[in-house]
Amino acid sequence: MEERKGIVASRQGPLTLMGPAVAVGDKAPDFTVLDQKGQLVRLSDFKGMVKVISVTPSLDTPVCDLQARRFNNEAAALPAGIVVLNVSMDLPYAISRFCTSAGIDSVVALSDHREASFGMAYGVLIKESRLLARAVFIVDRNDIIRYQEIVPVLSNHPDYEKALAALRNVIGPALAA
Repeated sequence: MEERKGIVASRQGPLTLMGPAVAVGDKAPDFTVLDQKGQLVRLSDFKGMVKVISVTPSLDTPVCDLQARRFNNEAAALPAGIVVLNVSMDLPYAISRFCTSAGIDSVVALSDHREASFGMAYGVLIKESRLLARAVFIVDRNDIIRYQEIVPVLSNHPDYEKALAALRNVIGPALAA
């Protein structure tokens, strides 16, 4: 099992990421996660769509809450053919409760808690806590990774503007308007 150090840290210090590093230009690895009802969901379920994958350690923290709300607001204005996924290690029922109370209805919120399939495939599983590192991936219609950001400090936000600019580059100017 590949381990990578020095990429992310918490306030307590450096953390270890499990799984291989993925890079822009790589084929996006498939994964198996759970939806809010406990049903299996795979990346391949969104074939032919542009995917924005927002990764949060736990929706029950202030930065993760704001990240989910920000991407939910952005997702509401996106054209058809684009899906925004939020992946965390939260249990499906906790995700459902969060989404209901926060009004998250434009993002598909998913749980990686069962197998850590997403975390291991994208190299963002934190060994010390079995949470996911905060990250954003943009995957094009052909399942090629076109953007990635792994946030170096877990308590910091991703660069939303940079991610949205990358999304506009992927979907093209006609769709971005």
